[in-house]
Amino acid sequence: MTPSPSDILSRPLTLPCGAVLPNRLCKAAMTEGLADEHLRATPRLDTLYRRWSDGGAGLLLTGNVQIDRRVLERPANVTIDITDAMTQDGEARQRLARWAKAGTSGGNHLWMQINHPGRQSPRYVTRQPMAPSAEQLGLLGNFGKPRALTEPEILDLIERFAKVAVIARDCGFTGVQIHAAHGYLLSSFLSPVTNRRTDAWGGDLSNRARMLIEVLRATRRAVGADFPISVKLNSDDFRKGGFTNDDCVQVVGWLNDESVDLLELSGGNYEQPALLGHQGDASTAAPKRESTRRREAYFLEYAERVRKVAKMPLMVTGGFRTRETMETAVDEGVCDVIGLARPLCTHTDVAGALLRGETRELPAFERGLVLADRGLFSPTSKLALFRQLNAFGEIGWYYLNLFRLADGLGPDLQRGTLSALIGYLSTEYRAAWRMHRARRSHV
Repeated sequence: MTPSPSDILSRPLTLPCGAVLPNRLCKAAMTEGLADEHLRATPRLDTLYRRWSDGGAGLLLTGNVQIDRRVLERPANVTIDITDAMTQDGEARQRLARWAKAGTSGGNHLWMQINHPGRQSPRYVTRQPMAPSAEQLGLLGNFGKPRALTEPEILDLIERFAKVAVIARDCGFTGVQIHAAHGYLLSSFLSPVTNRRTDAWGGDLSNRARMLIEVLRATRRAVGADFPISVKLNSDDFRKGGFTNDDCVQVVGWLNDESVDLLELSGGNYEQPALLGHQGDASTAAPKRESTRRREAYFLEYAERVRKVAKMPLMVTGGFRTRETMETAVDEGVCDVIGLARPLCTHTDVAGALLRGETRELPAFERGLVLADRGLFSPTSKLALFRQLNAFGEIGWYYLNLFRLADGLGPDLQRGTLSALIGYLSTEYRAAWRMHRARRSHV
């Protein structure tokens, strides 16, 4: 018997700005690392996004496009720096336009996710990151101590977000998403752990949320009322003393007045990578509800609380594996859009398969470092180190498969996590070397 299509997931969604998403599935943002040495878009991005566009999701979100070439999340981020001619010239714009055309070839929306990494910029990319406060990220010594932003720099970054959104619109992207989750700059302004400021940009939650609110207002003024603007927000940092679900609910209440067309809920940061389904450093982790552990999708329980407050459409990303759970979440009104990420690193057409009723369960690949079984890591003193290496290895496994998709190849499902970790780091360091060499020659 041929399975019936999913009518619930196939429903169009009209956004507050008037734009219409053709269905309820979204390819969530994943940093691609496919820019050239000048941080411009490349044909590999065209290939990758054309494949995803043909895959059936009504909305594609790009990986984080950076607004400041001085501070990057990784060395091959696409970057639109309004102060730099290299990322503002005609060639760079044409590359963005080709990317947008490829990513909308299937009739879907393609939104550019715009971001600043804040303190989460590795040493091999940025010697001294910038952040709300000089609070260092302590993952394997891989991140330098940031310096606190001055107020003029904060105002400059607000303007950069807005101007990059205009460039995205003019180059053919059909919307933008402002990244305020996962510990990056706007997220770190929200957290009392990483925002120790005593001026108007720190202190109580209303001050800590000011950066995000001002970015939204500037962006809306710049792009107009009919261009979709999304926000990605942590439902919880899952860190002791950090941005909590109560904080999230309050911020969402404020966002109701800021013309947000789609609010995506995620969670965690580099120290607590809940977005990957991993437990991070136990010494900094907030207690996790037992009911949340049992849920298939990590953040649905938090979304239920946010839904009671949010007036804008909601998207939830993280952990969805069965069509039944997706349909129930949409049908019961917990969320309006389902975000899918890692499954699309190996199966670009899985969204279409869900919509056509050809599959009921998404592919999942659980990876672990074999070193753990050889006694090289003590279960007590080295547990946090192992978890970090395991998380990086899993990330590397998906990134390397994403690279294969961008090269027109199929996924390599047999590659081990340790091999992927080594291959990923090698690729990153080579990209960093090329980027730094290009910067020196450009100067």
